[in-house]
Amino acid sequence: MENQQAPVMSVKDWLITTLICAIPIVGFIMLFVWAFGSDGNPNRANWAKAALIWMVIAFVLVILMWGTIAAIFLGSGGMDRLDSL
Repeated sequence: MENQQAPVMSVKDWLITTLICAIPIVGFIMLFVWAFGSDGNPNRANWAKAALIWMVIAFVLVILMWGTIAAIFLGSGGMDRLDSL
């Protein structure tokens, strides 16, 4: 059997890929298409999967950060100060 390798993505391909990902909703949808689509370049698929993993990590960190800020605010009597206004 012959070992098949994926074609190398050119700089133009990567520029188009990052441009598409910069479009707010379209980029998010395309990450799923590239990550889990059956056809396409496996290099782009792996990159899209990694980008989605980073998005999940960032989302969890933002939720933890806002939860911490809310806990500090509420724990310091922040609502009591608002009630007195």
